[in-house]
Amino acid sequence: MKSEAYLNEIRTSNGLRRAVLKKLVVEGSRVVFYLVTDLTYRQQDVDFARDVSKKYVPEGYEADVDVMKSVPSAEGVSAKITGFLKEKFPAAAAFLSPADVEVSIGEAGGAFAVTFGDEEYARIPADELLNALAAELSRSFCGSWTGRLVKARREAHEIEHEAPLPAEVILAPRVFPVEEFCAIDGAEGKTALCIADLKGEMAVTVCGELVHFEERAAKNGKIYFRFTVRDGSGVLTASYFPKKATAEKVRALQAGTSVCLTGVNELFNGSFRFTASKIDLGRPPKDYEFRKTYRPVPAAYVAVRPEPTGDLVQADLFGGTELPESFRAGSYVVFDLETTGLSHTPVGGVMDRIIEIGAVKIVNGSISEKFSSFVACPVRLTDEIKQLTGIDDAMLEGAPAVKDVLADFYKFCEGCDLVAHNMAFDSSFIRFYGEEEGYLFNHRQYDTVEFAREVLVLGNYKLNTLADYFHFEFRHHRAFDDAFVTAKIFIELVRKRGGLPKPFASF
Repeated sequence: MKSEAYLNEIRTSNGLRRAVLKKLVVEGSRVVFYLVTDLTYRQQDVDFARDVSKKYVPEGYEADVDVMKSVPSAEGVSAKITGFLKEKFPAAAAFLSPADVEVSIGEAGGAFAVTFGDEEYARIPADELLNALAAELSRSFCGSWTGRLVKARREAHEIEHEAPLPAEVILAPRVFPVEEFCAIDGAEGKTALCIADLKGEMAVTVCGELVHFEERAAKNGKIYFRFTVRDGSGVLTASYFPKKATAEKVRALQAGTSVCLTGVNELFNGSFRFTASKIDLGRPPKDYEFRKTYRPVPAAYVAVRPEPTGDLVQADLFGGTELPESFRAGSYVVFDLETTGLSHTPVGGVMDRIIEIGAVKIVNGSISEKFSSFVACPVRLTDEIKQLTGIDDAMLEGAPAVKDVLADFYKFCEGCDLVAHNMAFDSSFIRFYGEEEGYLFNHRQYDTVEFAREVLVLGNYKLNTLADYFHFEFRHHRAFDDAFVTAKIFIELVRKRGGLPKPFASF
């Protein structure tokens, strides 16, 4: 749908002349257009919008509209600006705070000013940033928006520092009361947030078992501690800069002690990090239920639709051995990911991002469907990743968000076992980002590295080595190509073994 043409037509109605399209929702054969206006509207405006919307849906679908009046607040616009800059321009916004954003609301939109330090200001693409901000605000709020950038001198400081704790701790929905609380730093310690629900920028208290901690020194020589804490829902790594009165008490802590960390989760260089300003003793209730409720399989594909595919030269290449019936009776999704790096565990405090998913489905012993998509990435790709994968930043522009791609991938995997080459790596990304969106990838799975070690005797079991062994040609380090050749290798390994191997350890 051409959203600009659609909105131009919608805005010819008086009550909707500054309307924005917030979202589209497909409910079966019904498409709902959600419009927001800051003007008083009448039923005839709604009827007009419904008639216009009918022209922008495919044949066989009916259109409906949902119109809501909403007048933006300066606080809401400021939060939108801050979040957008930290997602799209993380390097420039590394030290941005809400106090650096000024917003004034007018009768037909508003104006904004964003203050950067002189070093950050020198690095920002000013025109690009302003245009992107104005466009984002016009998509999110009614009216037109103009802005300016301000340069201010700031004192140099270390990136790793003790973050000030806001006066009020913000709590997400899944919280639990802290028991046996004992102050070290003196936080209130009444409630704590489940670690698995620590998402986005927020100030919170978490509580769990101290798994590991070590003492380090920052560039300026200041001593700080790195903690790894787990509760029943997840694991968190945090930094803590001790005070004179608390340093020795913290050094005396031991692994296995239950602690409370109060601090701020913040975005830095495209990844979230948790800096604790207070550490105290306390534990979750013994009977607290940490299990999450996961989403069901989506009813329809939204961002990525599978396509039919096949392998014309796959069948009976190696002696015509029939595939076992037990294998033909199952369905398998063979997948591969391209990512921004090799950091694949949040325990280490860093989780790289998925930039491409490629997969094929094996049904009745043959490759039958493909699933392939780039994934939007808020951080710039390194030269190393660009060279390795052939993917650059421009190729990811306009790609669907990871939450939408994973929702469709979860649907693609319904009723199937999962297969990957080096499953521990790829599965860690699928699990982490899937759980962020409420999807549990707990399918039975197989690793072609371990499978090949069982069936073949080779010098190594890299993907290109196995491909050479079976005389398969492919383009390495692109997700779909890697997934496709992995599927072919998987089929031939099953043929050689005469059946499936032992499943890989579950998620």
